Amino acid sequence: MQKDSFQKFKKLLKNSQNIAIVTHWSPDGDAMGSSLALYLFLFKLNKKVSVIVPNAYPDFLHWLPGNKQVINFQANEKKAEKILMSADAIFTLDFNSYKRLEKLGNILEKTEAPKVLIDHHQQPDDYPTLYFHDVDACSTCELIFDFIVGLGEKKLIDKKIAACLYTGLMTDTGSFRYPSVTHKTHLILSELLKTGIVPSDIHSAVYDNYSLDRLKLLGFALNEKLKMVPGCPVAYFTLTEKELSTFNYQKGDIEGLVNYPFSIKGIKVCALFNESEGYVKISFRSKGKIDMNLFARKYFSGGGHINAAGGKSTLSLKDTESKFVELVKELF
Repeated sequence: MQKDSFQKFKKLLKNSQNIAIVTHWSPDGDAMGSSLALYLFLFKLNKKVSVIVPNAYPDFLHWLPGNKQVINFQANEKKAEKILMSADAIFTLDFNSYKRLEKLGNILEKTEAPKVLIDHHQQPDDYPTLYFHDVDACSTCELIFDFIVGLGEKKLIDKKIAACLYTGLMTDTGSFRYPSVTHKTHLILSELLKTGIVPSDIHSAVYDNYSLDRLKLLGFALNEKLKMVPGCPVAYFTLTEKELSTFNYQKGDIEGLVNYPFSIKGIKVCALFNESEGYVKISFRSKGKIDMNLFARKYFSGGGHINAAGGKSTLSLKDTESKFVELVKELF
């Protein structure tokens, strides 16, 4: 845990009028939930706020309050760079290394504004001016809730902010089934429910929003692409760009796919490898004390949490698969 005092955060906010919020490449529910919750909160403090994402995020998150104000760096580089260069403060959410931003990271390195890191991933880099970091938090949305409460502004958490926070809490915990969920998680949920949000509506907006192509892609992956590592409790998928395009792939269509093999008795590690924009994107999941963060950092230019990490490979999909099958054996 690394958290600066709320006196420092209050001073920074007092002295900042133009604030930018940045989250990681391929934003997920926690990234967008935390970014938009903070955006809505700072807007209530009469700040001029912008949310910048490195690239597009799934359609099933576009219902989130504040979504229409998000700036996609890939689609509008000049506007995003201008905002960042003129910002009084920059909040970096749900990541802890500029490497998670791709090209946007190069821009952020050039900015002179103080940086605030709010994140729960392991081993943060040393770029931030102020830290609000805790690896024991189940999500960055949990930390945003703590941040608002710590500033003495709990009363400003309305239905819109609560919906964003609930989304991040729900998606980053696998609908509250991961080991990261604690009694504190449910206490926060209890507070959010007081605003009038309806959990079933949020769950439906995120998970009951599949296209027919996405459902068929899921069936194809489970039936044709699921593989096991001989002699190890490991299951994984590989998907080529051609296979994805066959099902009219849209960003977010394979969200959650990596977790499906855990329903097989005895499986302790799952992985998903898919071709994406000139490289192989990788997702890792594990049970118990099997450290996928360390594994991803050591071999696949990635990182994350002990039980959930990501990485990438510039090798071919076939060579990446072979590398994984050989190296994963050292975990057992």
